[in-house]
Amino acid sequence: MAVFGYFALIIVLILLLGFRWHTHRKAPEQPINYSHALHVGKLNLECTFCHETADKSAFAGIPSVEKCMSCHSGVKTDTPEIQKLTKYWNDKEPVPWNRVHRIRIRNHVYFSHKRHIKAGVQCEHCHGQLAAMAQVRQVKSFKMGFCVSCHQANNAPTDCLICHM
Repeated sequence: MAVFGYFALIIVLILLLGFRWHTHRKAPEQPINYSHALHVGKLNLECTFCHETADKSAFAGIPSVEKCMSCHSGVKTDTPEIQKLTKYWNDKEPVPWNRVHRIRIRNHVYFSHKRHIKAGVQCEHCHGQLAAMAQVRQVKSFKMGFCVSCHQANNAPTDCLICHM
């Protein structure tokens, strides 16, 4: 009977880990169905067109409703998703986007988009092929090993105080 309980526990752990893996890699639902495949892939918009602070600060920033409406006040205005966007605009509310990419231990790690863009790191290296994603999901773990191996491969500093301040 103990052997059965042991194997049942192993199976439950495997199922939980599988569920965790699946949900970790799953794209979060967003309030507006925004397609990077369309905007980046088809329209060839640069990342910094919408994420205006990526090359100026540590954070890439989320596009404001004003930024979206700078195009969509006259483009595709009859579609349901743009009508949702227009409602946020009219209500003077930000779109409550759900965060996709995160460094889990943010309190102990300093990361700067600005530094990486200045060094020529392409957004796709960390964020995946956004031009092919209808729904954005996190494709890299952003664990220390990922960052250190990239720094080593590109002769970037690996001193602990570069990221851990």
